Amino acid sequence: MGKVVITGVAGLLGSHLADKFLAEGWEVVGVDNLIGGELANVPAGVGLYQEDLTDRSVIDSTYWNDTDLVIHAAALAHEGLSVFSPALIVENNIQATVNALTAAVKYSAKRFIYLSSMARYGDLGVVFEEDMEPNPVDPYGISKLSSEKLIKNICDTHDLEYTIIAPHNIIGSRQKYDDPFRNVASIFANRMLLGKQPIIYGDGQQERSFSFVQDVVEPLFRACQLPETNGELINVGPDNGSTTILELASLIAKRLDFKLDPIFMPDRPQEVKIALCSSAKARRLLGYEAKTSLDEGLDEVVGWIKQNGAKEFKYYLPIEIVNEMTPRSWTDRLI
Repeated sequence: MGKVVITGVAGLLGSHLADKFLAEGWEVVGVDNLIGGELANVPAGVGLYQEDLTDRSVIDSTYWNDTDLVIHAAALAHEGLSVFSPALIVENNIQATVNALTAAVKYSAKRFIYLSSMARYGDLGVVFEEDMEPNPVDPYGISKLSSEKLIKNICDTHDLEYTIIAPHNIIGSRQKYDDPFRNVASIFANRMLLGKQPIIYGDGQQERSFSFVQDVVEPLFRACQLPETNGELINVGPDNGSTTILELASLIAKRLDFKLDPIFMPDRPQEVKIALCSSAKARRLLGYEAKTSLDEGLDEVVGWIKQNGAKEFKYYLPIEIVNEMTPRSWTDRLI
C-alpha cells in the first residue's frame, strides 16, 4: 500500500482503477480536466485535482509529493478524429504524458504505468503480439507509440520503473456515451435509446474484441506492483474471438428490442479493418483472464445508459481539418 496518482480519474478506466486502489487501502489522488470524463464518476475518497496535464505548470503541483505510483490513464482516445484533429491529439496525448512523467521523475515516484492502445500496432493484418514492429496508421496511434518511446528513454535515463499496458476496446459502466467521436458500443446504444439508427462506416465488417473494464482493472493492479513487469509492454484484451461492428450493432439492438436498419456511410480514412491482440503474455505475467463475456459487458453498458438516461450528443472537440474526407456525420452533426 502507498500513494497512487491516477490521471484521467474521471474516465471509464481511471475511475474503476481508483475504486480498486481505494478498496486495497491506498491513498488515491486523481487528476482530470473533465474534457472526456464525468465528475460523477470519481469515487468518494479520491483527492481530486481538476487540472489540465497539457499545462506544464502541473509539473510543479504539490500533489505529486510522496507518490509511490503514477498511473497515466488520461488521453484523448479519439482514433478516428485524430486524422482530422492531429494537433489536439498530440497536445493531449504526447505533451500531457511527458508532463506527467516529468513530475513523476521530479518527485521521485517509484513506478510509472502508461495506458497505451492497440492503435500502436497499426494495420498489420495479423493478431498483435508485443514483439511485433508497430506501424501505426493514424495520429492517435503515432501519439501513443511516441509516448511509449519517450517513457522508455526518460525512465531509463532517470532510473524510474515503468510498465506499458495496451488494452483493447474497453467497455463498461461510466463510459462517456454522448461523445460522437469514440466509444462505438456506447454511441450505438445511446442512439438507439434516442430512437435513431446506428451510423456505420464502410461495410461494418471491421473486426474488434471488446474488454470489460473490470477484466482490465485486475491485471493492471497486479502489473503496478510485480517486479517482473518493469520495462514490459503487455497487451490486455480478449483473444478468443472477434466481433464485427455490424454484429455489435445487432447485439445492442436485440437488448433494446430495436428494429435495426443501420445507416451506412463511407469508410473513415485510415481505419484499421482488423484489430485483434494476443494476451498470452498477460496470462503468463499477470494471470489475465477475460472473465466477462461480450453479452455480459453489453448488458452493463446498456443498463448504465438506460439508468442515466439517453443524451443528445455533444460536439465538444474541434475538427481542425475539414475537407472532402472528413466524415459528414461529424461536420453535419448527424450522430
